[in-house]
Amino acid sequence: MNTEVKLTQFSHGAGCGCKIAPEALNRILQASTEAASESYPQLLVGHELRDDAAAYDLGDGTALVSTTDFFMPIVDDAEDFGYIAAVNAISDVYAMGAQPLLAIAILGWPVNFIPVEVAGRVLQGGRRACAAAGIPLAGGHSVDSPEPIFGLAVSGRVRLEHLKRNSGAQPGAQLYLTKPIGVGILTTAQKYGMLQPEHASLAPTLMKTHNKVGVRFGQLPYVQAMTDVTGFGLLGHLLEMCDASGVSAIVYADRVPLLQPEVLDFYIKSRCIPAATQRNWESYGACIAGVEDEHLRALFADPQTAGGLLVAVTPGHETDFEAVAAEEGLSLRPFGFCIERQPAVITVV
Repeated sequence: MNTEVKLTQFSHGAGCGCKIAPEALNRILQASTEAASESYPQLLVGHELRDDAAAYDLGDGTALVSTTDFFMPIVDDAEDFGYIAAVNAISDVYAMGAQPLLAIAILGWPVNFIPVEVAGRVLQGGRRACAAAGIPLAGGHSVDSPEPIFGLAVSGRVRLEHLKRNSGAQPGAQLYLTKPIGVGILTTAQKYGMLQPEHASLAPTLMKTHNKVGVRFGQLPYVQAMTDVTGFGLLGHLLEMCDASGVSAIVYADRVPLLQPEVLDFYIKSRCIPAATQRNWESYGACIAGVEDEHLRALFADPQTAGGLLVAVTPGHETDFEAVAAEEGLSLRPFGFCIERQPAVITVV
């Protein structure tokens, strides 16, 4: 549904590009020095390793998985904004290998500047995304805010043996990505009024695709680690996986899946690069080798919204994993692999 209100004009950032930069987030989290798991032994996963969600042992062989995610508009259409924000939040549960159970809405709205009926359409989009995931949007909370904000708090459940984390990747693990990257570039082109009509559906279609495959991947014993790729870009989230796992990684630049490379090339040359891309690179660029080219930086540090799953697979099980992915409608091949820890955490070749 189209609306005369262009939501992206009411926000200073877009989607997961609104996230606080990795380096700043590290300082915020370091201000809290006590690990929650020290006080609560049932807490299996907290924030210590930057996992996608928290996990709490229910004592019956399963864990409760809980997360929250919200942001400012990434698209102008109200229902699409709500749908994408919901998909992005639910993805954190899928990234842990868990099945989502229910969601609670988070809504901030400038009631004196944007009609409240538009907020209703945002909620409707979120409700539709939840329905597509098979869960209810069961309630929520709202505030009057300077910019429109929407997201979800999501709860899920997983058997303990199927719980996946961003740690656990070992040397030799093959790296896969379930969605191509480039969303931030296209949504920035939209915000600048430069997006060509024939490219208008590329990013929304990708962002509205659920990462349900994470539940299936969670059941695979040869999946060593898993996370989703969002606002820190491919390199940022791979860096988190490497740090959590104590490994480094080699990335083949020509094997990273891109959302229509020739289209992205056009918009990069037109300087449609999110501000968050530079913030990302300033935060972690010193840990990366082989990305001297600004074009590669624009791609590999591009903030994704509702991005794909980054999966580390035990070597020798590539064929098995790719067969499972094919059953889920995905054609995947590895774009890199893990190695023993090196001074350069990630090397792009």
